[in-house]
Amino acid sequence: MQSSSTLFPVALLSAERRGDLCEDVYRIKAGNSPDASVELALTRLGLADQHSTPGVPVILLHGSFSNRRFWYSPKGIGLGAFLARAGFDVWIPEMRGHGLSPRNRLWRQNTVADYARFDLPVIGAFVQEMAGQAPHWIGHSLGGTTLAAALGGGYLDSACVASVALFGTQVSRVYWPLKVPPVAWGARLLVKRFAQLSGRRLKRGPEDEPIGLALESLRWHGLFGRFGVKDRDWWAGLAQMDVPLLAVAGAADFQDPVWACRKLFEQWGDERKQFLRLGREEGFEAFGHVDMLVSKAAQTQVWPLVARWLSDVQAPPATIE
Repeated sequence: MQSSSTLFPVALLSAERRGDLCEDVYRIKAGNSPDASVELALTRLGLADQHSTPGVPVILLHGSFSNRRFWYSPKGIGLGAFLARAGFDVWIPEMRGHGLSPRNRLWRQNTVADYARFDLPVIGAFVQEMAGQAPHWIGHSLGGTTLAAALGGGYLDSACVASVALFGTQVSRVYWPLKVPPVAWGARLLVKRFAQLSGRRLKRGPEDEPIGLALESLRWHGLFGRFGVKDRDWWAGLAQMDVPLLAVAGAADFQDPVWACRKLFEQWGDERKQFLRLGREEGFEAFGHVDMLVSKAAQTQVWPLVARWLSDVQAPPATIE
């Protein structure tokens, strides 16, 4: 089968009509990772009866224990479907072993560093090739963290990013017990006994997460830990960003609290940035970690704001209400 890309092997797995939307699913096998078995599923959403050129491309990155259904339900509800109906060219990747992306051979060892270094640049390059312009990126929770790592580490060229929107994303929350070496060592020994973290068993979502992510998080929060890898300080790299940013935090989000999300926002180097707290004082519901994007209230209060941001990221913050 002929590849859908001139950059690396890409196969079109399906092309379906879903009500008023069309859904194309691609499989990318770039072979750029040390684990050659990695394959990524990428869903493209658009209007089924749209005969004009697709609109501005937007990439939506799901968080932990999740998949493409966070953005687009089987009934055609979600921010992804909303943006597609608003005329945007919507792309929804699924991380290794999530949704339609199969588990790679070394799935247990997958980390944010792998996603940031190998997967996001490939996804961005393919979308830009197909759309003919740099896409906007939206990340929720771990999806936002991965996006920050890819940009802060210099793996994802800012020329391939029109703007960034981060929802419930932070790396500054401190877990003090993990600063005590014996506690951290014990935690690592305990975690290594498992191959994965079950989203259903933990009541966190439909997907499992590889234990490599948990071990990586323990390292970040250790005594001398930092947001980065041995040879790259991702946190320091964020200060060099030249990409517009919208950072959104929920007033009732206790997993990624407002103060921690704001700290990442303040580290971002580009002056074209806005921080938005979703709380009653600002005229919103007191949104939590998930319902800031997946709830009836989000449909009326948050989704239109996202579409407005994507339509004009250069607009002064006062115009985004």
